[in-house]
Amino acid sequence: MLGYDLNDTIAAISTPIGESGIGIVRISGQDALAIADKIFFSKDGSKPSNFKTYTIHYGWIVEKPKSKKPQEFVDEVILTVMRAPRSYTKEDIVEINCHGGIVAMRNVLDLVLENGARLSRPGEFTQRAFLNGRIDLAQAEAVLDIIRAKTDYALRIGTEQLKGTLSKQIHKIKKVLLDMLSALEANIDFPEEEINPANLKVIQNKLNNINKELEDILDVSRQGRIFREGINVVICGKPNVGKSSLLNALLKQERCIVSSVPGTTRDTIEEIIDIKGIPIKIVDTAGILEPRDLLEKKAIQRSKRYLDLADLVILLFDGSKRLSKEDVVLIRKSGKKNILAIINKIDLRQKVQKGRLVKRFGKIIEISAKKIKNINQLEDAIVNLVYNGRIPSSESILVSNTRHIEAIKKAQKLIAEAVNSLDNKLSLEFIAQGLKDSLLYLDEILGERSSEDLLEKIFSEFCIGK
Repeated sequence: MLGYDLNDTIAAISTPIGESGIGIVRISGQDALAIADKIFFSKDGSKPSNFKTYTIHYGWIVEKPKSKKPQEFVDEVILTVMRAPRSYTKEDIVEINCHGGIVAMRNVLDLVLENGARLSRPGEFTQRAFLNGRIDLAQAEAVLDIIRAKTDYALRIGTEQLKGTLSKQIHKIKKVLLDMLSALEANIDFPEEEINPANLKVIQNKLNNINKELEDILDVSRQGRIFREGINVVICGKPNVGKSSLLNALLKQERCIVSSVPGTTRDTIEEIIDIKGIPIKIVDTAGILEPRDLLEKKAIQRSKRYLDLADLVILLFDGSKRLSKEDVVLIRKSGKKNILAIINKIDLRQKVQKGRLVKRFGKIIEISAKKIKNINQLEDAIVNLVYNGRIPSSESILVSNTRHIEAIKKAQKLIAEAVNSLDNKLSLEFIAQGLKDSLLYLDEILGERSSEDLLEKIFSEFCIGK
């Protein structure tokens, strides 16, 4: 059982805490309008409970005096009314647009709570939208993806899922499976009416089509997860090879101190950048191999941790110098990671043994981080590694949520097994059970079968107020 009542009227601040022009206090539930009546004062004396839905009204939030003192004006506001069922939660919603200072928003929220609302739990507004049937669970999770999107492409994936692109595809597959299951179970219940070979062939063809659809979704799911979660990229190289200059070039701004003195960067520096729609968490490591003090020793330990976690290592070499023992050590330490070998400082006279690097890494990219030369080639190489040479089309359904991917994998495996069972002329009962089990996994994606523990886990990741 849930530890709270979903019939309560809930309230929360729905905008980030801090200083801003506007802050929103949101109220949802059966008493939302009655609470607003108690604290909202309009110029003509009209009450929110008499306002039409989707209307906006100017007024003041007032605190009724506990003694004979005159009422106290708390803030000048704009109040919006959205009546059930045509609202985000399918309940009555009141949104109070007050000034965005922390004190003003907190005072308005306190008044709302004093007059009968309960403070919302994380994600409870969206949870009510799901439980009241306005959106399914996949769409509810898309709300969080939109909030957390780090790139335009990640935002597009989230908005497509919120629109129901994935949900419609799952519903379509479910309908076909249910029709086939109905035909199979009719034969199981009435064995004297055997399914003729032609109809079995139709069922097999439909299962093959569904199997292909699910495989196609899974085929681009890796890209979907990358757009959602990003990849970890580490810039490695010996001191003064140009790592900080490269980070600045990729960021297109001065983020790191650049100096000709080796070891200027004495700790890791992290940034999130958008490379052609892919969120990249990029780390500039210290590049110090022999520590001179405790600080540099800790920097080396941290660099090693980042290297262990890296999805991609950019190994940087100084084109103006011959390969050194330090370069060889870094090549060895990078191990079997995905590596992009980069020769920097091509604006200077070249001394590096290029052939030796080509023999070790195959392809190398030559750049000048200082002169911002060939940086686009490096960006293209990162993108190609991420996509493995395949960029999803605009029509592709990109699944980015690990929970959805795992459920689709399990459903697809059962469908493939059902196809093999038909090939091997196994019993219809066995095939029907496989279809039933695959439907359960598809239901999990939409939230048509979900435990309270799962819902708690999903919505606890939301912020309060959404």
